[in-house]
Formats: sequence, C-alpha cells, structure tokens
Amino acid sequence: MSNSTAAEVDLVGDETTLNIARAALFAALMGAFAYVAFPYPLSPAPVTLQVLGVFLAGLFLGPLWGAAAMVLYLLAGALGAPVFSNGGAGLGVLLGPTGGYLFSYPLAALAVGAVAHGGLELRSLAEASVARLVGGMVLGVAVIYGIGVPFLWWNLEMTLRTAVVTGAVVFVPAEAAKMTAAIGIVRSDAIRAA
Repeated sequence: MSNSTAAEVDLVGDETTLNIARAALFAALMGAFAYVAFPYPLSPAPVTLQVLGVFLAGLFLGPLWGAAAMVLYLLAGALGAPVFSNGGAGLGVLLGPTGGYLFSYPLAALAVGAVAHGGLELRSLAEASVARLVGGMVLGVAVIYGIGVPFLWWNLEMTLRTAVVTGAVVFVPAEAAKMTAAIGIVRSDAIRAA
C-alpha cells in the first residue's frame, strides 16, 4: 500500500469516526430537546423541541448522518434511556399514540438534509437559499405528520379529521417558529465559517 493510499484510508476512517461522534451528539441533543415538553390543550401530543432537533440534524449532518442520528436516538429510547418527551422510554412509547412521530424522525431528517444539501452528499449550507432550507424543513414536517397522524388516529380511535387537526394543524405555528430558529442557527454558523 502506498503512503497516499494509507493516508486516504486514515482520512476516511477519521471522517467516519467524526460523523459517528456527531450523530451521537445530535441523538443526545434530541433527548435533551424532548425534555422541553409541555402539554398542549388542543392535542393529545405535547409540544416539544424535538422537531427542531430533526431539522438541525438534517441540516448540519446531512441526509445520511442526520438520519443515523435519529436512529441512534430511537434505539436509545427503545432500550430504556429516558429520552422521549417527559422522560418516556421503551417500546410502549414507540408503539403508543405519539410513536408515529418518533418513527418518522429518521426519514424526516433524511428529507430535510437531502433537500437542503441538494442530494445525499453533505455540502456547505452557506450557499443554500432560505427557500431551499425552508423547502427541506416543510418536507420534513410533511413526513413527520404523514407518519405521526395515522399512528395517533389508529391508537386513539378518533376520526381522521380530528387526528389531522389535533395531530398536525394545531402544531403549524410551532413548526414555523422552529423553522425560523433553525434558519437563524444555520445562518449564524455560515457567517462564522465564512
């Protein structure tokens, strides 16, 4: 093996190790965001900062590693770490009324990252337009609601209309605020990096 090839292997290994560490960090951040939860009188699902965590994972880690971070988060919770809203943990939470939202997080982070980065490769977000960032997050929210609402509907045996209103529509203002926060965070990071 030539020195350049050995160096390339070391760089790939270092990059993978760094990405695993970043994914673990974002999984932990998701667990912390889940503790910022409060009941929402208009919905059986609480308001949390978890969707902001999904946005940030997709934006900062890209589609593949953002999704990997969300899988690590779900695995930690499934294995008993109290990382779901209000300190919940275990398979019962994942199979309960709000489990669909949780299961959607890897796909949502993938969607956010793929749109924001223009594909599966991680690229600098400094050149990404606000429209591209918002488009990715809107798609991510659609994925979250598209999986979360049917779970809510099925588990709580409510009408589909009630499930859509209480599981999605009432959260739109909160999701818009989280999108605004995510764009502010991304733009402040892009300015520092420039």
